[in-house]
Parts: sequence; structure tokens; C-alpha cells
Amino acid sequence: MTAFPVIPTGPDVTRQVLADAPDLMVVAFRFAKAGAAGAMHQHPHLQATYVASGRFRFTIGDSVTEVGPGDSFIIPSETPHGVVCLDPGQLIDSFTPRRDDFL
Repeated sequence: MTAFPVIPTGPDVTRQVLADAPDLMVVAFRFAKAGAAGAMHQHPHLQATYVASGRFRFTIGDSVTEVGPGDSFIIPSETPHGVVCLDPGQLIDSFTPRRDDFL
């Protein structure tokens, strides 16, 4: 087992790879404060997100949705998306294939 470092990705947001293989990667994103954000972006990876704790407002394409603990959803490949933390918490994201840019 490999222990991956915690990487700051912006103010009050960190990322930590939990597990990876060429076809799949699991990553924890931790948001320490309300207002912390993940900027709008897109990538070729299919993404599944599980809300482990906290509340978040996601923009996915033209849709805006609020999610909380236990919610999960898919973000299609190449779809613009971003997130704003409403209550501090953690997101668990899975990517296929692996995000080599996170290694």
C-alpha cells in the first residue's frame, strides 16, 4: 500500500489520492470552510462523486445542485463542473481512467 501526500489545491481545500490503478483512481477532497471552492474545469475522465460529509453546491454543465452527506452522482467526461462548499466536509471522487496529473 502506498501512502499519498495531502496536497493543497486552493484556499481551505486539500486533495489526497486514496488508491490508484491505471483504470481507476479514488481521491478525497477536504473542504475546511464554507466558501472554499473547486474552480470550474473539465477533463476527459469520467468522475463519480460521493459526499462523505458537509454540504456543497455543484455546477455541472448548465445545472446547479446542492448535495449533502450520502449523495452521489456522475460527472460525464469533458463536462464543465465546479463546486462551492456550503458546510465544511469531504468529497470522495473516483476517476476512470486514473488522473495521472494527480500523481
